[in-house]
Amino acid sequence: MKRLFILMRIGVFLLVLTPHSGFAVPEGSIEITKDPGEPITLQKALSLALTKNPALDVFSLEQRVREARALQSGLLPNPELEIMVEDIAGSGNFNGFSGSQTTIQLSQLVELGGKRSARLRANDLFGELAGWDYETKRMDVLTEVAKAYSDVLKAQQLVLLSKSLTDLGDQFLKAVTERVESGKVAALEKTKAEVFLSTVRIQLEKEKRDLIIARRNLSILWGSTRPQFESALGDFFAISRVPSLEHLMDRLAGNPDLARWAMELEQKQSVVDKELSKRIPDLKILGGFRRIEQTDDNALVFGFSIPLQFFNRNQGSVKEARHNLAKANAQKRAAEIKVTKKLLETYNTVDFTQSQVITIKKTILPGAKKAFDGVNEGYRFGKFGYLDVLDSQKIFFKAQGQYLEALADHHKAVADVERLIGEPLAPGNQPLENPEGEEGP
Repeated sequence: MKRLFILMRIGVFLLVLTPHSGFAVPEGSIEITKDPGEPITLQKALSLALTKNPALDVFSLEQRVREARALQSGLLPNPELEIMVEDIAGSGNFNGFSGSQTTIQLSQLVELGGKRSARLRANDLFGELAGWDYETKRMDVLTEVAKAYSDVLKAQQLVLLSKSLTDLGDQFLKAVTERVESGKVAALEKTKAEVFLSTVRIQLEKEKRDLIIARRNLSILWGSTRPQFESALGDFFAISRVPSLEHLMDRLAGNPDLARWAMELEQKQSVVDKELSKRIPDLKILGGFRRIEQTDDNALVFGFSIPLQFFNRNQGSVKEARHNLAKANAQKRAAEIKVTKKLLETYNTVDFTQSQVITIKKTILPGAKKAFDGVNEGYRFGKFGYLDVLDSQKIFFKAQGQYLEALADHHKAVADVERLIGEPLAPGNQPLENPEGEEGP
């Protein structure tokens, strides 16, 4: 069977593995540092999942079960040995064994009508279908790894963002304290700054817990409930060029959920052929040796038997197999419609999230940063109050949070599209060119 190559590249954005870069924002804003500890890469995560995922082990064993079944179906029927003693323990001349006849014979069933070859082909194809089922599950697992990996990268960035906001809140509290002590502002502003700092510290703890959960969700895909890595590496901020929808539709043939149906239909047809072969009766040939004690003679015996199929010609099983073949054809058409619908929905998500990422990066973040810097500067000269500073901080950091969410949604949507087409979205992981030639964050 033609096997689908291992999809070691689900989520194009994750394969360009670079040292973990912090959330880069315009100069003078937030300083992000690298996560400590032993890092993990997407390639390592995929490798661990492929070798240790419990669900893949189940499918691998199922494939072996079907291969064993195919092996058994190809074996010839065993011959039968029959020993029969007649005319004993009777009356008169047949008292004791003196008038007995002993027959030793072998019999062999001969399958006619191509039953064995039809049965063997049906079971061989059934075993190969297990290979396709394994491919499907393997791609599902790889897609789950890509999405979980994206969640870890996002969670890392959210922790760093919250740390930066906490540091900023701490610095701002010191500045407000100095202004209160100098009599420039009311003491109430210090209280507000303390409340704000406590709030962002709570948010930081939440983001840390979310990161722990994201790491565990990733490691559980290779059967480990205790992650052995501290950070994940990957270019989280790179987004890939999205081909046209028509181009992606043409690539749906690579989807294993659709590719398997050619073999599924072939296997169903082989079952029809197997049931049709059963309409031809099998021949049983027997032969042996007979000993006649009364006359002290020996003789050979030979014969054959064949069932007379007057009533049961396997009509019901043939009809069932044909209905299953028709059912498989209907399921194939339904699968094609389902996958096509899913691709349309996922493509819209990819397109939308890509536009969202670009808009936030090119328009919202620069504007929020400009307002943030302006209010901060104005606050030092008494032009703005604390509420103005707080609002500008919230807007700026909320925009950065939205940016991270949009990036994660985009990467996961890309992984879904790649799962549907059965191959990387953009060969070579070509990054989307910035519309105005600007560098991305």
